[in-house]
Amino acid sequence: MSGTTRRTGTALGAGGLARVLPGAGPTGPGRENPVAGDVPEAGEAGRPGETASARGAADEPSRYAPEWLRLREPADAAARATELLGPLRSGLADLPAPPGRLVVHDLGCGTGSMGRWLAPRLAGAQHWVLHDRDPSLLHVAAVAAPADAADGSPVTVETRRGDVTRLPPDALAGASLVTASALLDVLTGEEADALAAACVRARCPALLTLTVAGRVDLTPADPLDAEIAEAFNAHQRRSGLLGPDAVARTGEAFAARGVAVRVHPSPWRLGPDRRELTAQWLRGWVAAAVAQRPGLRARADRHLAERLAACRAGELEVVVHHSDLLALPRSADGGV
Repeated sequence: MSGTTRRTGTALGAGGLARVLPGAGPTGPGRENPVAGDVPEAGEAGRPGETASARGAADEPSRYAPEWLRLREPADAAARATELLGPLRSGLADLPAPPGRLVVHDLGCGTGSMGRWLAPRLAGAQHWVLHDRDPSLLHVAAVAAPADAADGSPVTVETRRGDVTRLPPDALAGASLVTASALLDVLTGEEADALAAACVRARCPALLTLTVAGRVDLTPADPLDAEIAEAFNAHQRRSGLLGPDAVARTGEAFAARGVAVRVHPSPWRLGPDRRELTAQWLRGWVAAAVAQRPGLRARADRHLAERLAACRAGELEVVVHHSDLLALPRSADGGV
């Protein structure tokens, strides 16, 4: 299913992908990890850790909550590594592009936060191809796409419904750029290799953002934080998923194919101004840790209650570490 749309109007909020998690509240924390990783729903079927917006049968119900994506979008936007924009612009300028416009493929687009962030930061006419398996998220992403590039040039949108881990060989043909948010950590090593290979075949850069780095810092600190973080990271690596190893493995996959790789931190910084998001993230973080190590439950439940109380009082700050990866084809002289 696909369509092409010209955008007008104001973009709605959202960010990457998000899985509905067990927890208090109507939504519960989400995939993205809660940007700290992909956490399964209670009673969910299928392979643990599957990114429902990115992979799966097209007729399966969505496991992602647009409300969570809207909640996290401002934190995502603040975290994205703007330091990579200069090299990206230079790389795009050095590459041949389709006549008159950039063609950007956004994999696992969710509600389209990457396009809303990046399109207004790139000059020139752009055509965004939004890939996702959830038709409702694709609809939101298309309707909320930005209308204009940085220089006022038009931005158009096309949607493609399907599993981004099973793209046909020619899916990225003609691409000027491939993007994704919070996707790499829920891929297997083989899938990361396939993604790198597809970008290399297309001879285009890739900007792959907000991948978990396996570290969180909570202030004030508590001795149980490290134990929960360790269990969470183990949960992220279950069933062969890359989890916190994703950036290193994906970077190696690109480098092995002669592509220059740059990695820059993109941490979420959650404080009193983002209490709702912090509370949702906390619930998902602890839920994933307990799912991995059920023996933690009693202590983790008490810990969560204390952390949520501190969050409500504006006394908790959290840094959730992520990394953004930019892969740029090398020029003929071996430079970037």
